[in-house]
Amino acid sequence: MDYYNLPEVSNSDLSWLKEQTSAKDAMGNKEQAYFFGNLTDAVLTEPEKIDFFKNTIEGKEYSREEMIKVKKMRNSFIKDKFCMQVLQQSSFQKVFRREVELEYNGIKFTLPMRCKYDLWMDIMGYGGDIKSTVATSQEQFDNAIKMFDYDRQRAVYMTLSECDYDVLIGISKNNYKVFKTFIKRGNKLFEEGMAKFRLLAYKYYNLFY
Repeated sequence: MDYYNLPEVSNSDLSWLKEQTSAKDAMGNKEQAYFFGNLTDAVLTEPEKIDFFKNTIEGKEYSREEMIKVKKMRNSFIKDKFCMQVLQQSSFQKVFRREVELEYNGIKFTLPMRCKYDLWMDIMGYGGDIKSTVATSQEQFDNAIKMFDYDRQRAVYMTLSECDYDVLIGISKNNYKVFKTFIKRGNKLFEEGMAKFRLLAYKYYNLFY
C-alpha cells in the first residue's frame, strides 16, 4: 500500500491548505525541518530503510553531520525508560482510514480521512508521534506543539483511531534531551487541536467536496 497515494484527506493536506492562506512561516525552513524529521522517524521505526554507509534513506542523501546527530538522538531516546517501553510495545507506521463526521458552527459534514502513526501500542490502545525539535526544555517543546500545530495533528489521529490518549515525544537536536507530552481526549490541548482541525476540515470540505 502506497500511503501517500491513498485518496483520503490527511493532516498534511490540511496543513497545505493553511499554508495557502497564511503568511510565510517566520520560523525558518520548514522543508528542511521535515527532511530531518523523516530521518529521525526512520532511525527509530524503520531502520531498514537507512544506508549508514551512503548516508541515505531510500535514495535521499543526508550529510555525515546529520547522521551523527540523529544517532545521538536515537541513543537519548532508547536510554529513556518510558520511550524504550513504547518502542518495544509498538507496531510502526500504523494506518487508519475512515469517514470522519465533523461539525463546524452548527454545520455537519463528512470527510474521508487517513493517518499513519509513528508508534501504535495495540496492548494500550493508543499511539504517538516522534518529533525532532530545536527545543531545549519541556516548556519550549510544549510551545512548539502549538506553534507547529502538532495539537491539531494529534486531534486528527485520535479522531481517526478513536483512542482517548496520545503521546508526543520530542528529541532535541541541540542538547539531545527527550520531552514527553501526554494528551487526553477532552483536555485543553486536545480541544485546542480539535478546534483547529474542525476549521481547516470545513474549509477543505467547502473547497473540494
